[in-house]
Amino acid sequence: MLKKLMVVAAALAVLVAPSAVRADGHKDIVDTAVAAGSFKTLAAALQAAGLVDTLKGKGPFTVFAPTDEAFAKIPKAALDALIADKAKLTKVLTYHVVAGKVMAADVVKLKEAKTVEGQMVKIDASNGVKVNGAKVIKADVGASNGVIHVIDTVLMPQ
Repeated sequence: MLKKLMVVAAALAVLVAPSAVRADGHKDIVDTAVAAGSFKTLAAALQAAGLVDTLKGKGPFTVFAPTDEAFAKIPKAALDALIADKAKLTKVLTYHVVAGKVMAADVVKLKEAKTVEGQMVKIDASNGVKVNGAKVIKADVGASNGVIHVIDTVLMPQ
């Protein structure tokens, strides 16, 4: 099922990509993530949850985006169950999004941030930057409607 979702997400990204590029050449958050090539599982999950159009919206959004390797840390059966449960999947994915464009220089000044899901994530900048223990491995990936900070672990709301 996950493979089918990834194929559908990739196909949709190709079909809608030209309309998501602004006149200045910048792509939105979804297309930026798809173009990076290391967020296939995230793209499939966004499609399954029906959140692609939201993250293609005006924003701005800050997305703590887990890589495919981050999703691979979740046992396959658990990941398949999460993808199949739209309500739970939506909760997990919106837990990775903060309203507004919060650049790394601002993130390091915070102790926590409120997610679109409604709960807070803890931010620790004492040794690199971590969000609920997930390490930010690349910061400030710009998009036309916000910014992506790449993380090494999927965040799970309580």
